[in-house]
Amino acid sequence: MPYLRQFLISVLFLGSFGELAFQSLTTELGLIFPLHVLSFAGPAIPVGVDVQVESLDSISEVDMDFTITLYLRHYWKDERLSFASTTNKSMTFDGRLVKKIWVPDVFFVHSKRSFIHDTTTENIMLRVFPDGHVLYSLRVTVTAACNMDFSRFPLDSQTCTLELESYAYTDEDLMLYWKSGDESLSIDDKISLSQFLIQKFHTTSRLAFYSSTGWYNRLYINFTLHRHIFFFLLQTYFPATLMVMLSWVSFWIDRRAVPARVSLGITTVLTMSTIITGVNASMPRVSYIKAVDIYLWVSFVFVFLSVLEYAAVNYLTTVQERRERKLRDRAVREQSLPCTCGMSHTRTMMLDGTYSEADTNSLAGYTEAPMVPEDVVPEKQEHMVVHLSMSSESTITKKKGIRALRIMQNTHAIDKYSRMIFPGAYIIFNIIYWSVYC
Repeated sequence: MPYLRQFLISVLFLGSFGELAFQSLTTELGLIFPLHVLSFAGPAIPVGVDVQVESLDSISEVDMDFTITLYLRHYWKDERLSFASTTNKSMTFDGRLVKKIWVPDVFFVHSKRSFIHDTTTENIMLRVFPDGHVLYSLRVTVTAACNMDFSRFPLDSQTCTLELESYAYTDEDLMLYWKSGDESLSIDDKISLSQFLIQKFHTTSRLAFYSSTGWYNRLYINFTLHRHIFFFLLQTYFPATLMVMLSWVSFWIDRRAVPARVSLGITTVLTMSTIITGVNASMPRVSYIKAVDIYLWVSFVFVFLSVLEYAAVNYLTTVQERRERKLRDRAVREQSLPCTCGMSHTRTMMLDGTYSEADTNSLAGYTEAPMVPEDVVPEKQEHMVVHLSMSSESTITKKKGIRALRIMQNTHAIDKYSRMIFPGAYIIFNIIYWSVYC
């Protein structure tokens, strides 16, 4: 109709006079409802939607949201906008006409921030076809919430959803649907993220119910993201593993080198604490355990146990040295007393003259004394009788010395066994961990 063309020109160029043209046009056309109001005279107005994703800008684990830029296009038919055309060509307008006609009131559910790009002008396009079909397109950036599950972080995959819905019109007035099914969603092949691999985009639709207003058509854009693990291997897993291996070095250091082993243990413990703090600082404060938490805290336990292992070794070494000192002091006291003191029973042994005096003195715990009268022994034979006496205390001293030797050996064996037990247990843990989460 020539009236529509006149109306559109008046809106674009006459400003406020376009309102008068609008009123006169609706009166001439005999329309019951103005052009900027949805007609309720018939069934629900079908509005097809398709989306072209321009970029997936960011994924935030801390805020649990994502930012996406897309072209949102609406398709519907409004016979009030039909016009005669000999060439059957459409008419294209910018955003100034949108306020003069009815357009779907689609909004993004669970969005935190959104805006229509306005450089250099508003990125809105309206195309009207002669038969009344309308294409309404706009370029918009949306930041929407994404419920993420971090129980397998950073070996996880996240599925986020962007939801579209009419704000005012229920399914009885407006029917939103994907114009071409799954083909309604197109993606730029150059889209990529530093931490994620985009696995799949797909569309779904269903009805959403609100107790106070009713049922609404809701469209879903679902996309699945798989996290790249290499960054976390370099920044988290490898440093944690190296700290655990560094803590094992103390097992090969002399147990009497207290400063070396203590400083090594404290350094590894503090480094592990720093790694755990750094990882948690970039994550939301969730109330469940993440996969990375399991690995880091088990590694921390291994490092801490290596410190406790040296504490046990140092304590047992101290106890052993105290017992040795007591044994030495007791031996010194016994040597300062007469050799026959405290002897509970005696044994005698006859030594001929071929033994020197030095040989007889080397018999510790024995005393030299004549045991037979001189008139009994022939004068030509020089015999010497040595009085041998073994006390019960010397037997106890031997037992204590053996026990102290065992303590010495066991103290050294703790380090020896730790060299095998700690690496073996950590390797088994890694095999179980990576087989479960990979």
